[in-house]
Amino acid sequence: MHIAEESGAGTLTYVGRFDLAEFAVVLEPGEPLRTARRAFYAGMVALTDALRAYAPPNKEIAIDWPDAIRVDGGLVGGGRLGWPSSAKEDEPPRWLVFGAMIRTVAMSDREAGVYPLASALDQEGFGEAGAIQVTESFVRHLMRALDAWQADGFDGIAREFLSRLPCARQTTYVIADNGDLIARRIGTNRTDRHDLKKGLLSPSWFDSILGGPRL
Repeated sequence: MHIAEESGAGTLTYVGRFDLAEFAVVLEPGEPLRTARRAFYAGMVALTDALRAYAPPNKEIAIDWPDAIRVDGGLVGGGRLGWPSSAKEDEPPRWLVFGAMIRTVAMSDREAGVYPLASALDQEGFGEAGAIQVTESFVRHLMRALDAWQADGFDGIAREFLSRLPCARQTTYVIADNGDLIARRIGTNRTDRHDLKKGLLSPSWFDSILGGPRL
């Protein structure tokens, strides 16, 4: 996050790793933090679009709310969002940082089937889609998503994000103004609200010991 303090909006940082696409981009929102966190959804839409650009036909690329990305059910990584610890909910933050990690290569010492819930792009048939290609594709799609948000409002981003969540029977989803996910059971009065701020505090897909996506 120290780069965000020193650099302006649009600054991209990239970590060159053989097995991971790891990058982060600095954003400078013009709205209060409580609504600006919705930029996370634009980042996740761009990240999944970046993967779709290289995915084989019929590969399912889905999001586990709020932050994990799976390819045909296998966890490949996800996104996260940071903001200044001193930022107030009702004021624009000095910066936001959207960061992501995608496992591009399964390490050779892993035997097939040992980690059935984890995967990597090379295992899913993504061919030559390495860290550089994924990062460049993400940047293009993020610019497109942010331009669409500015021109047409957040609703389009919300629809794109929600379309990538696993379908739950008899359930509809909406994203609240503060980014919370609201799930409604069709035919009942039941409503479940999932707190985005709380969900972003500890990335569900990240293993701090491995320093990358969970296995």
